[in-house]
Amino acid sequence: MLSLLKKPTGFLPLVLSVAALATVLVHVAVFGVAREADEGAAAHLWQLLMAAQVPIVAFFAIKWLPQSPKPAQQILALHLCAAITACAPVFLLGF
Repeated sequence: MLSLLKKPTGFLPLVLSVAALATVLVHVAVFGVAREADEGAAAHLWQLLMAAQVPIVAFFAIKWLPQSPKPAQQILALHLCAAITACAPVFLLGF
């Protein structure tokens, strides 16, 4: 599993999810949770970071699931957990 996690398609979605989560947390820390009339730069950045993961995860699944199914499934589960963690504050805070 660790050998697949060292591949760019293995760790990049995790990095993007952490960056998306950090974007939300920094925005909340600086500006609070007040509603804005328009989506700001933080919202657009979060959307881009989350959307950028989709083709990377798809490529990872297409390449590694047939070759080594068990480790690839474990890493895909990590990708899913990281994406859910990055989405949670957005949905819980109602952004």
